Amino acid sequence: MIRGEELYSGKAKSVFASDREDAYILKFRNDTSAFDGEKVEQLDRKGMVNNKFNAFIMKHLESQGIATHFLELLSDTEALVRKLDMFPVECVVRNVASGSICRRLGLDDGVDLSPPTFEFFLKNDALHDPMINEYHIRSFGWADDEAIEVMKTQTFLVNDVLQTLFADAGMILVDFKLEFGRQGDNVFLGDEFTPDGCRIWDATSREKLDKDRFRKGLGGVVEAYEQVAQRLGLDL
Repeated sequence: MIRGEELYSGKAKSVFASDREDAYILKFRNDTSAFDGEKVEQLDRKGMVNNKFNAFIMKHLESQGIATHFLELLSDTEALVRKLDMFPVECVVRNVASGSICRRLGLDDGVDLSPPTFEFFLKNDALHDPMINEYHIRSFGWADDEAIEVMKTQTFLVNDVLQTLFADAGMILVDFKLEFGRQGDNVFLGDEFTPDGCRIWDATSREKLDKDRFRKGLGGVVEAYEQVAQRLGLDL
């Protein structure tokens, strides 16, 4: 697979053209950021861990009937993915209250949410990813009704599948965000699923095993990611 020109560089990943017209090369970097890019550091091995973690999760979701953009691993830090027209929205499911929902609604950190909550956010760092609803998405043409329903349905299905996966490994999937895009007539799960974009706690101690370790200056960020991967059975 030949890597072409860089098409996009985000906070922790870069997208390159490939020699397939319908596919991109996704490169996971060691960059780590928080607070809309205000805090940035390089963490050794992070790109490799997240690339392999994402591949593991995407393959598991595919095995459960969830269509993703993942095609194959190319190297320790690169993967081949479907070329998608991404919707500029993030889909967030929360099984336990933590982070921004606690600040917005005055909730205690760690309150179990039953049933889980679902929220849409506009993907826009300059505006700090404001929360939106389906009416905003329709009015501004960010996605049509069919895509909105697919995103909601698939996000809850991902939650069902991954809650079980993490619980079986002695962990709580607190919350996560997903992004989706379209190729032709089909909607696929895109972007990534790594500890960068979700909260994962040890089920007994409730120790944080995700990017909150970076946000809160707890240290051991990559080591926590590796622990999660190993507990899921992933050989790094």
